[in-house]
Amino acid sequence: MINSTQVSYFILGAYFDTGLFKYLCFMIVMSLYVFIICANLLLIAVICMNRSLHEPMYLFLCSLFVNQLYGSTGLFPFLLVQIFSDIHTISAPFCFLQIFFVYSYGSIEFLNLAVMSYDRYLSICYPLQYNTRMTYKKVASLIAITWLLVFFVNFCTLPLIVPLQLCGNIINKVYCDNHSVVKLACSDTTVNNIYGLIVSALSVFVPLILILYTYMKIFKVCYSGSKQTRQKAVSTCTPHLASLINFSVGACFEILQSRFNMSSLPIMVRIFLSLYFLTCPPLFNPVMYGLKLSNIRVACKSLVKNVGF
Repeated sequence: MINSTQVSYFILGAYFDTGLFKYLCFMIVMSLYVFIICANLLLIAVICMNRSLHEPMYLFLCSLFVNQLYGSTGLFPFLLVQIFSDIHTISAPFCFLQIFFVYSYGSIEFLNLAVMSYDRYLSICYPLQYNTRMTYKKVASLIAITWLLVFFVNFCTLPLIVPLQLCGNIINKVYCDNHSVVKLACSDTTVNNIYGLIVSALSVFVPLILILYTYMKIFKVCYSGSKQTRQKAVSTCTPHLASLINFSVGACFEILQSRFNMSSLPIMVRIFLSLYFLTCPPLFNPVMYGLKLSNIRVACKSLVKNVGF
């Protein structure tokens, strides 16, 4: 038996020898990371520098883009190092840190999308009361609660997994995740499982229920409302729904990959399924919001023109 005091590192078993293709893989991953950084930073700068965009919807978007930078930073630099490495290991402390990054990123994304749906609900269903209901103080409180609550809940996960007695140290992924470490445990994991269900309920199911409720109300208002109301709902809700579906599909891929044996699938498919929710939303969201929301599109063109590009 290998216990937790003897496990100083974990072996990431999903990596395989790509030979000379590792240089191509490195360039692709590096290009994706640079694009994520540039695209999200550009939109954060545009929102912060334009007073006309200091509205609740855009401030929540800014929080979303910051989270995508945060989540990408927890994955891409490590991924780039591993592509060039011949020995794919990760120290136990860094593994636990990566677990915190990955899970807090996912939880913040879901909660942020739920807060954004609540904002759209107030804007479309209560347009005359919107400014009094969604004040700047309330916006700041919702963003602060989202981040602080998630950090606290996920930080409490670490004292539960660090002391576990482990029977192995091989994680069949390209990064560390909580479920993979818990599956290696020889000791009782009842507390971990119960806490995992509570965290899942707080960070996934509650936000999804809130999102479903708000969109039911929005669709009801649109069905009985004016053409102008429907146009407003389509223009502001379509990007949000696309973001939600994109991230939810990626989260489902990750859950299926973690909970079920998918060894029959090609290794490249398994890697793609596990990385989707960490890579596709940060790539997809800045492009979609930049193209769909005219205010952001105009502000981006103005900023790029002013800096001389």
